Amino acid sequence: KAPSDCNPTSPSSMPSRKPPPGVDIDLDDKDVQIAACMIQKSFRGHRVRKKLQEDGPPKFLEELQDISLVEGSAARIEGRLGGFPDPTVTWYKDGQEIKEGPRYNIVFEEPDVCALVIRNTTSSDVGTYTCKAYNQFGDAFDSAKITIDVPAKIEKGPPNQSCKKGSVITLKAVVSGNPEPMVGWAKDGDDIDEDDRVFYDIDNDVTILTIKNATKKDSGKYEVYVENDHGFDHSFSRVDVK
Repeated sequence: KAPSDCNPTSPSSMPSRKPPPGVDIDLDDKDVQIAACMIQKSFRGHRVRKKLQEDGPPKFLEELQDISLVEGSAARIEGRLGGFPDPTVTWYKDGQEIKEGPRYNIVFEEPDVCALVIRNTTSSDVGTYTCKAYNQFGDAFDSAKITIDVPAKIEKGPPNQSCKKGSVITLKAVVSGNPEPMVGWAKDGDDIDEDDRVFYDIDNDVTILTIKNATKKDSGKYEVYVENDHGFDHSFSRVDVK
């Protein structure tokens, strides 16, 4: 049976003509016309398959970009996607799939923009976000990082202390902020000069001031303070050595 888009019996589709010199083919023969139509159809299919192989697999036409923003604002990570048919998109945060909800919205905009919008960001939104695009011809991935600028803050300050001479005093504070804040300690308004007896440590979000072999001169008002590009905070503690 002849292909539906090629009618070998129609004079207009296959006009009578002589074969090229040296070719012994009757172009008016119905079987020859059917074979010619099938060859044309096969060639068109080859071109379609080749185009799908080239344009079908998803690809990022514009990569995702890292963003830094202030806590409480909205974040938008976007990229441009190609592929045919239109790829399905899934977003992940640190490897965990993101489900749309009150704070997360996946947006598609013509002609090829895909974006993830996060509302009312907090420090918990800091991480790596990955977009996966896929269809029957393949998949593609791209990632971007979100950092949240958080003012320096004393989450929990040291309590007042009373101790005996010769004891060890430890004052502990919990701090936060992004970028990581600078931390310092002061006594009676003057920065503490560290030595083997009086010193402080900083470990992630905890800072501890240690005073060994306490004397009455160590009594006073102690201050821990933190500062980064977005803010300053401090807390006080009273120490009495008896």
